[in-house]
Amino acid sequence: MGLLSKKDAKLITDPLADNNPITIQVLGICSALAITAQLKASIVMAVSVMAVLGIGNVVISLMRNIIPSKIRIIVQLVVVAALVIIVDQVLKAFSYELSKTLSVFVGLIITNCIIMGRFEAFALGNGPWRSFLDGIGNALGYGVILVIVGFFRELLGSGTLLGFKVLGDPIEKTGLYAIGYENNGFMLLSPMALIVVGIIIWVQRSRNKDLIED
Repeated sequence: MGLLSKKDAKLITDPLADNNPITIQVLGICSALAITAQLKASIVMAVSVMAVLGIGNVVISLMRNIIPSKIRIIVQLVVVAALVIIVDQVLKAFSYELSKTLSVFVGLIITNCIIMGRFEAFALGNGPWRSFLDGIGNALGYGVILVIVGFFRELLGSGTLLGFKVLGDPIEKTGLYAIGYENNGFMLLSPMALIVVGIIIWVQRSRNKDLIED
């Protein structure tokens, strides 16, 4: 018997494709639009959400039997706010420049629909272990989309990945720039993130006909 049962494994694998929080549930779109112009920012946001959602799901699951139903939303907000503050302080300690870039959006993790949705839909009705797996799975599904969008936006918009020039030097006209290639500045604008997400949704649904709704 493996570490995870088939049922538990689906908590991680389903959000990666057939029940992705961005492309299927259409949640967490705001951060996909706002911070994916750079791959590094996309990765850091994905990791931040993973930490908050994974730990938050466990905390809410442990408290689920003692939280009065009338104040459960308030309790959930307090838990996620505390975790976001911790993440923000860690970013400031180890990556201050990036924390300044993401400062507003890290704070907005508090109101991320994915996190509050998983607290309500799963953590309040399941044990800590399965809640942890659900949190990690949904955060991975969210993070994969952010990384894909960030990859193409930075590559086509700036000609770089993680800040490194991969297509050549546009000033010295080396690499692809030597044959007339130009960076697509539109890729750095927020609407292009929505277009890239739309393309991902189209590819995903064309490969899985079960996702197509009448």
